[in-house]
Amino acid sequence: MSLAGKVAIVTGSGRGLGLSYAQELARQGAAVIINDVDQATVDAAVATIIDRGGKAAGVVAAVGSTQTAQALVGAAEEKFGRLDILVTNAGVLRDKSLLKMTDEDFDLVINVHLRGTFTCVREAFGYFKSNDVAGRIITIGSPTGQRGNFGQTNYAAAKAGIVGMVRTWAMEMKRAGVTVNAVIPVAATEMTKTVPFFRPAVEAEERGEAMPDFYRKDLGFGTADDVAGLIAFLASDEAANITGQAIGAGGDRLQLWSHPEAVRSEFNEGGWDYTALQARFNELFGADLQSVGESFPEMPAELKAQLA
Repeated sequence: MSLAGKVAIVTGSGRGLGLSYAQELARQGAAVIINDVDQATVDAAVATIIDRGGKAAGVVAAVGSTQTAQALVGAAEEKFGRLDILVTNAGVLRDKSLLKMTDEDFDLVINVHLRGTFTCVREAFGYFKSNDVAGRIITIGSPTGQRGNFGQTNYAAAKAGIVGMVRTWAMEMKRAGVTVNAVIPVAATEMTKTVPFFRPAVEAEERGEAMPDFYRKDLGFGTADDVAGLIAFLASDEAANITGQAIGAGGDRLQLWSHPEAVRSEFNEGGWDYTALQARFNELFGADLQSVGESFPEMPAELKAQLA
C-alpha cells in the first residue's frame, strides 16, 4: 500500500465524495481523520474504515474557522502521531440567481469553501514546514469555478478562488517540498442529483447499475469512486513532481486544465483610448471572445425519453 504510515485529514468526509476520498486513502494504507458537522455521520464514516481493517478517527466541527483547522491538525497528531496529507473537501451550496442571493447565502458558501480551504491549508502547511514533512495538499475545485454556472455566484467565486490560491501556494511551498493541487470532480453526488440532465446517471448508480456510456465516456461524469483514485495518487510519493495543477476527474475521463492565458494580444501606439477601442476592438478581438458556462454533447434519444 503506497500510503502506508501516512496520516491524512479529509474535511467534509462524512458522506459523498469526501467519504470516498477518505476510504480510498485508508485502502492505500493511510490513517484518516474524518471530519463533518454531525456526530452520527462522522461515527458511521469512521466505522466504514475501521470495519475494513483501516485506521480512522473523527472530528466533529464546521470548517471555516482557524480553531477548526487547529483542531483537525491537532487530532492527526494526537491520534496518529503526525500529518502527511490534507484534502479540503468540505462544502455547502446556497444556489440562487444574483438578485435573489442574500448576504448570508454568499457569506456561508465563501466561509466554508474558500476560507475553510485557506485556514486548513495554512495550518497544515505550518505543520509540514515546522516538522520537515514533504506533505501533500489536495483542494477541491469545480467545473463551476472554471467555467461559471447559472445561479452559483457564491460557489463559482469560492471554487475559482481555490484554484487561484493553489497556483500561489505552489510557488510558496516549493522550497519546503510540499505539493498542492486542485481536483475538479464531475460525479454523482447530493449536489448533482437535483440537476435533471444528470438524473438518469444518478438513478442508475442508486439502483446499483452501470451508468450509461453517454455520461461516463462523453460527459466524463461518474461516481465518487472514479475521483478517489486521483486523490490517492496526488497524495503519494509518485506525485512529488506535480504541483500547482488543476486536474479534472469523472467517469472514464481525466483532464488537465490549463491556467488562464491571453488568447490574443494587440498593441496600439500611444495606448488604447476610447476612440481606438471603438474603431478596432471588434475587428481584432470579436472572433476570439470567450464562451461562458459548460457546453454538453447531444444527449442520446433513449436518455432524453427518461427525462420526458
